[in-house]
Amino acid sequence: MTRFDFSTDDRRSFMKSAASRCLGVSFAGAIGSGVISDMGEANAAEPIIGKAKHVIYMFMDGAMTHLDTFDPKSGVEEAGETKPIQTRVPGMMFGDRFPKLAYLAGAISVVRSLSTETGAHDKGKYLMRTSYKKINSIQHPALGAYMLSEKGRINKELPGNFLIGSGNEHPGAGFLEPSLSPVPIADAAAGLQNIKLPSYLPEELFQRRLYLASKFDRQFQGGRKNGKVDAYNQLYEEAWRLMGSEHLKVFDIKDEPQAIRDAYGSNSLGQGCLLARRLVQSGARFVEINYGGWDMHQDIYNRLDTHASNLDTALGNLMRDLHSKGLLDETLIVLTTEFGRKPKLNVNVGRDHHPGAFCSLLIGAGIKGGQVYGESDKTGTSVEKDRVSVEDFNRTIAAAAGLPLDEEKVAPNGRPFKIGGNGEPVAALLA
Repeated sequence: MTRFDFSTDDRRSFMKSAASRCLGVSFAGAIGSGVISDMGEANAAEPIIGKAKHVIYMFMDGAMTHLDTFDPKSGVEEAGETKPIQTRVPGMMFGDRFPKLAYLAGAISVVRSLSTETGAHDKGKYLMRTSYKKINSIQHPALGAYMLSEKGRINKELPGNFLIGSGNEHPGAGFLEPSLSPVPIADAAAGLQNIKLPSYLPEELFQRRLYLASKFDRQFQGGRKNGKVDAYNQLYEEAWRLMGSEHLKVFDIKDEPQAIRDAYGSNSLGQGCLLARRLVQSGARFVEINYGGWDMHQDIYNRLDTHASNLDTALGNLMRDLHSKGLLDETLIVLTTEFGRKPKLNVNVGRDHHPGAFCSLLIGAGIKGGQVYGESDKTGTSVEKDRVSVEDFNRTIAAAAGLPLDEEKVAPNGRPFKIGGNGEPVAALLA
């Protein structure tokens, strides 16, 4: 792989024109009806390097099976029950549980040559989110914290980094300012709960308590300087401002028409994707959606039916919804997981952990759609062409978002780190 040349701004006007023409064929506006509409031919829009103002990061927690999703095989025992289906991009095949995404493949870039060294969940998830191995002496920032740190907020009234779903073991802001950590939303359907004053505390009395607390706090910190305390105070102030803000409504997906909510799917992933769209529409920089249950060591095909259907529906509607609102050409969607699953089915008709080869998707701003990058061997056991490391993958995301790749961040222990690690962005994936 070669380092991508980021000095190609002279192509900006041409690419803008090309993107407009390529996305001229509409998704159609039938999200509410659940009808899959036309996304154009094999070539989707070709956004500009660094064009992604927002990232929606869909993490399939538990290790999504590559052979049964976006790297299906045929003619070998390892293929299992999954059959490949032809997408609208010639030669690009998806697993047969993904007909909606197969139809929208012109906007999707599939990476089939990811590989890592760890088959342990916690270590794999940490590496994927931070690009660094988990060690005791330092906690590294996740990509969302980096993006908010470098790009700042779009909407000053709202936090810029969110985590929808389980936040267990998430690295958060790492050694960066704690205020850059993602705001956790455990349940998208519930939104932000308890952001109101209790009935026994009138607003006048609450304001009085805030004033007194601030006064005591200033006296305590008069001779001290503590960045973590400052960050905590900042978050506290922001939470108070949000309590009385009209922007609080963005977290209530019940404001959406029932047909839209149903189209995304009445499950945690579907409702999480809908909330992510609302947050991006309101200016969020980075939204991670954590969707667990992919650790399928037994009965994989019965369990996969539900998970694949939820993913196919949620991601397909998210793509169309973002496009219909003019947001897809400035939003990068990432679908990834911590590693793959073994090609050979075990005695429980499941697939065990397999870090040797797995796949991920990149869609939208900064990405050249309608292609497959890299390939695994005929059984999906190992990478056969164009290996992509976790660091390469994350550097590609960072490049699409216009983050500074060569700038070093110094952790409290004095060690330097780069956004996305020490890999190289994959030029072929970038528009």
